[in-house]
Amino acid sequence: MDNLTLLTYLFVGASFALYIGIAIWARAGSTKDFYVAGGGVHPVTNGIATAADWMSAASFISMAGLIANMGYGGGLFLMGWTGGYVILALLLAPYLRKFGKFTVPQFIGDRFYSSSASTVAVICLLVASITYVIGQMTGVGVTFSRFLGVSNEMGIYIGMGIVFAYAVFGGMKGITYTQVAQYAVLISAYTVPAVFISLTLTGMPLPQLGLGSNLAGTDVALLERLNQVVTDLGFNEYTTSVPGSTLNMFVYTVSLMIGTAGLPHVIIRFFTVPKVADARSSAGWALVFIAILYTTAPAVAAMAKYNLHATVNHAAATGGDVFAPEASLVYEERPDWMKRWERTGLLRWEDKNGDGRIQYYGPNAGAKAEAAGWKGNELTVNADIMVLANPEIALLPNWVIALVAAGGVAAALSTAAGLLLAISSAVSHDLVKNVFVPDMSEKGELMTGKISMAIAILFAGWLGLNPPGFAAGTVALAFGIAASSLFPAIMMGIFSKKMNKEGAIAGMIAGLSVTLFYVFAHKGIFFVPGTAFTDLIGGPNSFFGITPEAFGTVGAIVNFTVAVIVLAITKPAPDHIQHMVDSVRVPRGAKAVDGTHAH
Repeated sequence: MDNLTLLTYLFVGASFALYIGIAIWARAGSTKDFYVAGGGVHPVTNGIATAADWMSAASFISMAGLIANMGYGGGLFLMGWTGGYVILALLLAPYLRKFGKFTVPQFIGDRFYSSSASTVAVICLLVASITYVIGQMTGVGVTFSRFLGVSNEMGIYIGMGIVFAYAVFGGMKGITYTQVAQYAVLISAYTVPAVFISLTLTGMPLPQLGLGSNLAGTDVALLERLNQVVTDLGFNEYTTSVPGSTLNMFVYTVSLMIGTAGLPHVIIRFFTVPKVADARSSAGWALVFIAILYTTAPAVAAMAKYNLHATVNHAAATGGDVFAPEASLVYEERPDWMKRWERTGLLRWEDKNGDGRIQYYGPNAGAKAEAAGWKGNELTVNADIMVLANPEIALLPNWVIALVAAGGVAAALSTAAGLLLAISSAVSHDLVKNVFVPDMSEKGELMTGKISMAIAILFAGWLGLNPPGFAAGTVALAFGIAASSLFPAIMMGIFSKKMNKEGAIAGMIAGLSVTLFYVFAHKGIFFVPGTAFTDLIGGPNSFFGITPEAFGTVGAIVNFTVAVIVLAITKPAPDHIQHMVDSVRVPRGAKAVDGTHAH
């Protein structure tokens, strides 16, 4: 066993021992412990746990890779996800906490005075959460397969076992304190390599400042040099490229924003604090802890992309002719990190011209590349490897690489646990307890919650092992589903006291249905003999050029519109519901004013 493998086993093993130890210490003894950690979590602790819950494998592993691939256009993930947190902190979290229920479907069921509304919300929650959890289990498999030398499948099995150990027995109480530990691991794993690489490239220890600094020993800015490198190699300019239309970028950002605010595994965290003010406070703390990673991600992306090109094409780093025969890397002389990542299948080389060199040129390379014998791009780099491989590409110490492995696993497991709790509480509390067995004892409900959690873990593992085509490689669809189904119902439940059960139910069904139809038609889920799947919607991205991942905004508009139309032709919510909504919205002790006199 080499030094890197030994260190990786030590770092990951120590983190697992910590998580399981916390779970044993924080066992859930009641349904309140299991669902909301007893409702007594300190706002700062909840802010850290929320940050870990939020910063999934997508944030840790994929986001910087997406920005590296997309350039400026990748900023929509930063704007969408952080903007969504502001919406959540200001418009949803305090009111939901004041309402005082355990789950999102319970809020919707009580607010819209209907078990049918609660059941529809459970279905929406399950579709969004299951789609999201696939990405987390896939992230666990990617990290394990690369760093622990096991197969992707074995990595998922190990991840399932660890989550089972602390989520089933500890519930939200165990998950909360485990997520605090996971945040410490993942933020260290993300920022330490970034500091090293920023120092190496720019001499600036803070990567946020390094991104805007000059390359060490030169008067050329890092981003200016990166732009030159990628355009010389035939790729789009890094700092200006926008994939697709501006409209698509806008609705994609909005979909991520309102999807963030509607994701049940995040909302449920705000039920764990003692007071309404604590909900808003913990949302603010979560933003602080999230910002540490999110402001580092653009620097990680740019530096990883620069280092990758400099490794594969020597002239990219020196400013020489990138198309010179000797500029590209000889395949047999490739560094060890490339050999290791090739074994995972996430990095592949195809020698299209038979010269034994890695020719990594973009679609705009043109005549110079063809004169150099180029017959198409020969290197495929999966976006998911950019953060994990970054320390190896930059030749950082083995302990840093091992730390990144532990961080990648922590990010995936922390979000997977939160999602699985949201799934199990929806099944045990909102379906079994509230619909099928209303007189169930607390002990019976706690056992049902644990059984639901165990089944959810097995199902999530199966989906990770056999990911359906419509969800593989992206969690953006989960945000679109939450945006189109749950977010409008929650917003109308808080801010429209007249909105009734018929409008809310019709809106959720319409928003979810139109979004899933657009997504599935793109991804080939429907089958119509003799017809291309996308012919059902008029071709790929046929609705004003909007991609399936961005369609949640359209679904949300449909949801709101249908709800308002149905409300107009049915009776508004009963008076006692309207008074309840008023009491949730108005601060305690404040008097409502109708314009003529206070009452």
